[in-house]
Amino acid sequence: MVVKVKLFATFREGRFKEKDMELPERTILRDVVKALDFPDKPAKILLVNGIRVTEDSQLNDGDVVAIFPMIAGG
Repeated sequence: MVVKVKLFATFREGRFKEKDMELPERTILRDVVKALDFPDKPAKILLVNGIRVTEDSQLNDGDVVAIFPMIAGG
């Protein structure tokens, strides 16, 4: 299956802005996050098709995944 992955803000550094990823069936979002290796930035906001989800969410062919770092302000 093919899933479009979009990275935002600091998660783009040294990676990509948007990429189609070929993944095996029954892949969960945690597998994608682990493959992208965000060791210094553990807190993330995860969306699939515009809906906030957890890392345990199963992905489907054609899904659009957006991964944001947590944003803090004051």
